[in-house]
Amino acid sequence: MASAFAVPIAPEGNLTRYLQEIRKFPMLTPEEEYALAKRWQETGDLEAAHKLVTSHLRLVAKIAMGYRGYGLPIGELISEGNVGMMQAVKRFDPDRGFRLATYAMWWIRAAIQEYILHSWSLVKMGTTAAQKKLFFNLRRLKGEMQAIEDGDLKPEQVAKIAKDLDVPEQDVIQMNRRLAATDHSLNAPVRVDGEGEWQDWLVDESDNQEVELAEREDMGRRKALLANALRTLNERERHILIERRLKDEPTTLEELSHQYGISRERVRQIEVRAFEKLQRAMKAELAERAAAG
Repeated sequence: MASAFAVPIAPEGNLTRYLQEIRKFPMLTPEEEYALAKRWQETGDLEAAHKLVTSHLRLVAKIAMGYRGYGLPIGELISEGNVGMMQAVKRFDPDRGFRLATYAMWWIRAAIQEYILHSWSLVKMGTTAAQKKLFFNLRRLKGEMQAIEDGDLKPEQVAKIAKDLDVPEQDVIQMNRRLAATDHSLNAPVRVDGEGEWQDWLVDESDNQEVELAEREDMGRRKALLANALRTLNERERHILIERRLKDEPTTLEELSHQYGISRERVRQIEVRAFEKLQRAMKAELAERAAAG
């Protein structure tokens, strides 16, 4: 998909201009996002996919900024994050009930982290899961200890980080020294001519009242949509679907087959049919809402 349509993959030389350009792409409402995702999913509509990607380029840039302390060009990190965003759009299922941004953040971070790890020569720093965890969490833990600018860590700091991340203390010391040379001031200029600083592009992570209200309203709409759709199922379909698809720890087919006195395959068939009915009901209600304006 990445080569199938034109997307501003990364800033080419002028980061400030790139960040200004991606702000021009409009944010999508939940209804617009769902409609575009279904068009891409069902017909392969490249224009729909393009709109889904470009409406989230600001999210990619925001996440990429969080990795600016690893000494790599921010443009390259954004480029890798945008590739992850495309992969997210390619695999996104709008019928699962959550927003694309929630799903895409995992793909964006994964793409950026993979690029950073390869760029940092893993042959020297190790490739175990624990070492990768240390690599991407050391700066955060140092920040919590207010030890970002301290150089070598104090023994008690090393011990705490090693315990928190379940890694040897020597690994913490070595990783800290390896990363120490990559810290950059937030007051460093974005451009060679000195116009604009990195801190100008940092995003306030705290939600304002408008954001909180919008999220509550969005959650309320999704819950109401699901509740209405569940009413279209009969009691057995509704119970099996909830037990299999809506619980944190789904009930097994075996348990439900004993409960209803039917085979596991029959339970599976009921689950699939119920889910299809639920999808149709939710689509129908979304279409009615769209038609009503």
